[in-house]
Amino acid sequence: MFEYAPAPESRSIVDIKSSYGLFIDGSFVESTDGSPIKSINPATEEVLAEVVDAGPSDVDRAVRAARGAYERVWAPMPGTERAKYLFRIARIIQERARELAVLESLDNGKPIRESRDVDLPLVAAHFFYYAGWADKLRYAWPGRGPAGEPSGPDPRPLGVAGQVIPWNFPLLMLAWKIAPALACGNTVVLKPAETTPLSALAFAEICQQADLPPGVVNIVTGAGGTGRALVTHPGVDKVAFTGSTEVGREIARSVAGSRKRLTLELGGKAANIVFDDAPIDQAVEGIVNGIFFNQGHVCCAGSRLLVQESIVDDLLDALKRRMTRLRVGDPLDKNTDIGAINSAAQLERIRTLSDIGAQEGAVRWSPPCELPQRGFWFAPTIFTGVTQAHRIAREEIFGPVLSVLTFRTPAEAVEKANNTPYGLSAGVWTEKGSRILAIADKLRAGVVWANTFNKFDPSAPFGGYKESGYGREGGRHGLEAYLA
Repeated sequence: MFEYAPAPESRSIVDIKSSYGLFIDGSFVESTDGSPIKSINPATEEVLAEVVDAGPSDVDRAVRAARGAYERVWAPMPGTERAKYLFRIARIIQERARELAVLESLDNGKPIRESRDVDLPLVAAHFFYYAGWADKLRYAWPGRGPAGEPSGPDPRPLGVAGQVIPWNFPLLMLAWKIAPALACGNTVVLKPAETTPLSALAFAEICQQADLPPGVVNIVTGAGGTGRALVTHPGVDKVAFTGSTEVGREIARSVAGSRKRLTLELGGKAANIVFDDAPIDQAVEGIVNGIFFNQGHVCCAGSRLLVQESIVDDLLDALKRRMTRLRVGDPLDKNTDIGAINSAAQLERIRTLSDIGAQEGAVRWSPPCELPQRGFWFAPTIFTGVTQAHRIAREEIFGPVLSVLTFRTPAEAVEKANNTPYGLSAGVWTEKGSRILAIADKLRAGVVWANTFNKFDPSAPFGGYKESGYGREGGRHGLEAYLA
């Protein structure tokens, strides 16, 4: 087999400062009660920058700044004017897309072709999409007059939104949260994940570049304590969280009984169902994209593969052949398919659950691949002989690990797919349109893909059932969560 020559993206286009403060009221400021933490490159373990683990008084300053901007500037501003700022932010993101993609890959570990070709276009698209909604909110909900004209003012924003995002899609999750909140007239205090704060801080610079009024967007970096201080702050009217189910439960308990609105997008254990009439080569590409995209660091990853018994051998042969072509290595190399695991802690969890899978009797297989000596790496892995009792079939691994189960009938496929505490996503592979509709109707999942996987659009709502959370992001549904 021929070899690809290295094709690294230039790191020199990114100017990473040695240290960053907090972005509060339109400026980068020093912390009053925080402590320094380091953001590292997971591919090399190199320290990229030092950021602040913000304390309660830092969070309080940010919330007060957001409240002031909400009352004085942003909520009273007409939707047409808010839209101009969102359009301006979207255009700047497009102009700086190459720089932001490199920064995201450095800080997160994901391949540059994913951050460049998937993440950044979607980030800009979300701001463009919600900019278009900012002056049309009254048309989206009931209240029209007899002649079809809207009656009354625009729906009312909630106030200050406290938003906490994860490390798997730092800039994209930021766009999912901030764009609809601003379009509706809310102001924001956002906390990025402690391992991936740099693209959020770059977004703060974009807010300055766009002349966004001070205090409309505030960014406080830090770990769990910072997020806890934010979601429990009495000045926050709306909490939006994407992350683990365990933390989501804690947040739900902390806001229970308060006036705060809450949306949660939590874990998943998606079933990717392949019927015997599915085109195998197409299904294999969807399976690979479903579980190995972003190193499996995807809430809606297709981590459970359900294959009809009559084609399981042929499909596994094709899947293994395809996996031998996956390239693991430098995230900045444009030829790389699978980058670095985001942190040492996450790598340890992936290793632990994979070892448990082997101990419980599942058959483990990975293609031959040479992993770099430094950094956090895990080879793409599949387990066969998996039953519903195996922990790898029940718990979210959040890594490039696929569990393969089989079924005989459509009814058995649905039963196994729904046999999980999660309900975020699913996939169906078949040539029969009637079967797609029938199976999708029975699956308890917020998103069901048909003959594809991991496809997103800003106009499409996204969210889960059961322990995958509640509320929706994206589309008109994503606006509703930020309106009174």
